[in-house]
Amino acid sequence: MNPNNVWKKNREFYIGVAGTVLEGLLSGSLFMLLYSVMRFLWDGQFDMNRVLVLTAVIAVIFLFRILIYSYGYTKAQIGGARVSKNIRLFMGDHLKRIPISRFTRGQTGDYINTITSDVNNYEKILTHKIGDIAKNFALSLMLIVFVMTIYFPAGLILLTADLLLFPGLWLSFRQVAKYGKEKNDICAENVSSIVEYVSGIQTFRAYGVGGLKNKTVIHAMQEFSRISFVYEAKVLPIGAGFGILSWLSCPVVIWTAYGPWAAGTLDTVSYLLICMLPLFCAKLANSIFVDLTSYKNLMISKNKIMAVMKEPEETGSMEPLQAASHEIVFDHVDFSYVPGEPVLKQASFTVPDQKLTAIVGDSGSGKSTILNLIAKYYEVSGGTISIGGRPINHVAAERVLDQISMVDQDVFLFDDTVRENIRYARPDATDAEIEVACREANCDGFIRKMEKGYDMPIGENGNLLSGGERQRLSIARAILKNSPILLLDEATASLDIENELAVKQAIANLLKEKKTVVMVAHTLSIVKNADQILVVSDGRITEAGTHKELLKKNGKYAAMWDAEQKNVS
Repeated sequence: MNPNNVWKKNREFYIGVAGTVLEGLLSGSLFMLLYSVMRFLWDGQFDMNRVLVLTAVIAVIFLFRILIYSYGYTKAQIGGARVSKNIRLFMGDHLKRIPISRFTRGQTGDYINTITSDVNNYEKILTHKIGDIAKNFALSLMLIVFVMTIYFPAGLILLTADLLLFPGLWLSFRQVAKYGKEKNDICAENVSSIVEYVSGIQTFRAYGVGGLKNKTVIHAMQEFSRISFVYEAKVLPIGAGFGILSWLSCPVVIWTAYGPWAAGTLDTVSYLLICMLPLFCAKLANSIFVDLTSYKNLMISKNKIMAVMKEPEETGSMEPLQAASHEIVFDHVDFSYVPGEPVLKQASFTVPDQKLTAIVGDSGSGKSTILNLIAKYYEVSGGTISIGGRPINHVAAERVLDQISMVDQDVFLFDDTVRENIRYARPDATDAEIEVACREANCDGFIRKMEKGYDMPIGENGNLLSGGERQRLSIARAILKNSPILLLDEATASLDIENELAVKQAIANLLKEKKTVVMVAHTLSIVKNADQILVVSDGRITEAGTHKELLKKNGKYAAMWDAEQKNVS
């Protein structure tokens, strides 16, 4: 979808705005009817026929207003919702192409705030603000022209009062542009803090830092409270000042029209109406000021949406990654999450096609980073990564991931049924294929014990399941996808003995098929039969070979193996 097409207003939107304006003009016509009634009463010509005619006209106007308002309001809501739907769909598609490195804690909160609050704000512009502003402008102009036809100087005063709207808006817009953006940015930081707080609620409770003791959340909320007060303190006085000036037009009109009425050149009925209409015009002017100030503030949200849409996507060809084999080669690869702090340094190694390569090493040495680079979650800082002899630097991440199944220690599950969570790996999979994958992943047993079996909802991120059960569902996904490359990251970490055995058996079933496998392991016993073991230390590949070869070298791997065996015994 072209980003320029996302913002295009649809037919329903324009119908909605037109309907709102027409409904406003019909409401203004009631003042003209009131003027006619007052004149008939003053002239003593208000008989039963006129009562019936005026009653019928008013009834027709109200009927049309109800019909037009209902139709126009519905169309405006549909039109605005369609635009916001297109924006969200585009942003969802765009976000999955943004480099993973952008999704830091703060940036995630910013994205959440943009795709929810900011899109809602822009939808509010389309469904309410534009229509209300157009209606009030049209109605205000109609009433001013009507007053001018009765007594021109009075209409001119009302027009002058309305023109004061523009310098008032100029001052207001300056404050909104300055403080509104800061308020929006702090709101995004607030969202990030709350997301972090909710995600870590168990830890916060365990250490007694929840609620008022959580300094990060409290500080974020205090900052939002502060900027909200500053924003209102800067914008509100301007609106109040304009309101006072617009309401002052009422006594000025009454005083100006009094002379002609006293002199007999302006009749009493016209004078009474001229005294009443400025009150309504002043109210309209204030509504326009408030709506336009709100519109300007809400447009900050549009600018934030556009900024996200313009964020550069990952580069690379969308052509399928067609390789003769699935051998993976790292050629002098450098990588840093933070500039100046290298995680991988000149890493060079080969993962043979259809063989099992294990990666071991100390925590923080760069093991998981290697898997993330193979999956192209991040771009390398230097060097080249190739799959089947083809460098993936110029291949889109989506096409690389088409060739990969991944089992991570941090399993992500949707708030959906077991079946649909597994089907996510291959949307066209049949129910029978899903159940076969689950049997091979050692999870068919516990699934069938659930109340609704495969149709059982598992809660947000699978919180109704144990860690081992969630891990086995992740393996079932990998089995179902059946990709030629398999990445396993600490798949048995933090599991109890029973679940670890079940997961190990599931992994064994997963490895029956001939695949290129890269496994990160925290225990060496599960990878001693690997075709190749790489030892990572301080971002470098310090040792490589089979289990027996590495033991003979009596290096880092041998020391790790001895330490593990002592712990077991």
